[in-house]
Amino acid sequence: MSTDGPDPSGAAPGDEAPPGTPGTGEDVCPRCGGSGKIDGGDCPECGGTGIVIAGIGGG
Repeated sequence: MSTDGPDPSGAAPGDEAPPGTPGTGEDVCPRCGGSGKIDGGDCPECGGTGIVIAGIGGG
């Protein structure tokens, strides 16, 4: 199975889960610090948005 191209769920490569998944929320991308850019191009971790979806809470 190929992983090329956009994820149909809307998830960026650095997301822990697709957007809207219960128990998750938006967080600042740790790779670009929320700027969405690295070396003049889109951050590969967040796809240029500056945010990633991460698990919240614990248990």
